[in-house]
Amino acid sequence: MATATVAARTPGFRLGIYIFKDAEIVDFAAPYGVFSVARRFDPELDAFLVADSARPVQVQAGLVVVPSYTFNDRPAMDAFLIPGGFGTRQEIYNRRLHDYILSLPAACLLTSVCTGSWIYGRMGLLDGLPATNRKEPDALEASSRGKVPIDRLAQIAPRCRISRARVVDAGRMITAAGISSGMELGFHLLRRAGYDEQFIAEVARTMEYTKAYETYRSDFEQG
Repeated sequence: MATATVAARTPGFRLGIYIFKDAEIVDFAAPYGVFSVARRFDPELDAFLVADSARPVQVQAGLVVVPSYTFNDRPAMDAFLIPGGFGTRQEIYNRRLHDYILSLPAACLLTSVCTGSWIYGRMGLLDGLPATNRKEPDALEASSRGKVPIDRLAQIAPRCRISRARVVDAGRMITAAGISSGMELGFHLLRRAGYDEQFIAEVARTMEYTKAYETYRSDFEQG
């Protein structure tokens, strides 16, 4: 696995997280939580939720969340994140979402957790690039009627090079694997924002995540 490099510092780095019906909670809560704790050390950091409209959104397990912005608000951001969840099965056909993604500035990172990468794959944005997805199936996905999410990504985006790494950085496109890998994506986005390893390790320590952080930080591919 590759070693991640630290980018030049981006002052006031802002992470926008797309929220939609039946989004997986940990997929978006984990990177949001990393940024929340990191703000204790640098209040300029920001993370917020973006949705198609201003209405409350029911994600998985009945949790209802309220977005901070809508597509029409066009909030400034340095990275846009799409979580996974059952809802991605509809979102891969959401043309309003696709148009919004295509309208984002070229400097805005496009990131995902779990099946969120299906959407980028459907749009052709992963063609010729490495990307990952969840590798551990649930009961239905493991049955003859289902398909493991990482194999589904290969079907949706046949020109994508499938990686089994926990986080894959292909430049503008950054994908993370299974549900809890949103933690590692959050840490890696801090790295892409220009924060050094001492800063990130301190965030992980504060979250009582040091051992996991040290274990997973090498499960990474630079593409």
